[in-house]
Amino acid sequence: GGGPAAAAYSWAGTGLNAGLAVYVLIEHMLAGGGAGLGADAVSRLPAFLLLLQTGLSMRVAQTVVFCGVVLVCWSATFGVGLLHPELFPNEETFPTAQLTGLATFAAAGLLVVDGVVRLRAAVARALRMEHERTLLARFVPDAVALDLSAEDGDSALGVHRRHACLMILDIRGFSRLSGEHPPEAMVAALLAVRAAAQAAVAEACGLVDKYIGDAVLVQFVMGPPDAQARSALACALALRRRIADLNAARDAEGLFTLRVVVALHAGDLLVGVFDDGVRAEYTVLGPAMNALSRIEAQAKAADLELAASGDFWDLLRGALPEGIRAVPVPQAVLPESLTLFAVVAEQDPDPARPGLRIP
Repeated sequence: GGGPAAAAYSWAGTGLNAGLAVYVLIEHMLAGGGAGLGADAVSRLPAFLLLLQTGLSMRVAQTVVFCGVVLVCWSATFGVGLLHPELFPNEETFPTAQLTGLATFAAAGLLVVDGVVRLRAAVARALRMEHERTLLARFVPDAVALDLSAEDGDSALGVHRRHACLMILDIRGFSRLSGEHPPEAMVAALLAVRAAAQAAVAEACGLVDKYIGDAVLVQFVMGPPDAQARSALACALALRRRIADLNAARDAEGLFTLRVVVALHAGDLLVGVFDDGVRAEYTVLGPAMNALSRIEAQAKAADLELAASGDFWDLLRGALPEGIRAVPVPQAVLPESLTLFAVVAEQDPDPARPGLRIP
């Protein structure tokens, strides 16, 4: 960065460093190169130090040029010494000493250039990931952004295929209630339900994907699938308690109460930021989303308060919270391989009782 002037200044500095290194090397060779190991090491030290300094600038091209200039000048001087040994003192040890020095400097140059290339790549990747995490944090909490960007080497802002547990909450009879109560009362009720959902989701480390009218779509994408399922179930049970408390408060104020249906499902989805160039949003897509809407519809038809698919229950491996049981719902019309379970507390009536309305 810095523009043409800064680039020219940087290249000039590289040229001066290379010139200084060549001057010290040739001056030592003319003064008695090979006279002793200690003297040779001291004379070559500036070249190696300047090589390291150039490498630390993290400019690959300038590091290569520095190495090239020094090696070419050193090799040319060495060739002159072989053709005209009388120009250089200590002609007996001169060839061996200079050949060793050349090989050592060439090896050091290769190591430094390779290190600069790797360091630049690592820094660029770290900066890109941090930038993407910052942008992704516009859509999701920091923990989710970090988890998505750390899962592999792909772009954090891209779309990833990964497992997720989904939860949808819907207010029963919202259209009917809207015809019976003024808009202000319906908006207040809707916002109260959304606030309860947001609080329960935050406690369970989930993420509100979007609000769809009077419905709330929630996703759990962090951690392994079984951990996602436990978080989703804990969120659904907490939400049930919050809605009960909300209804108690509304009833005490003489307001109408609300009934909700909650459905849970799990599966592989496309997760990430979908950007069409005009509007970007973080969401999930895939067959599991389509199945979730069918599960919710069947839960409504069966008059269930909390329902989950068989795929969801498989993740829990039968480990349910104390006082909670899963009751299979018969004859549910769902996509093939999906089954429906009612999630009930021990004190709740059996949802599979005779007379249950199943299409």
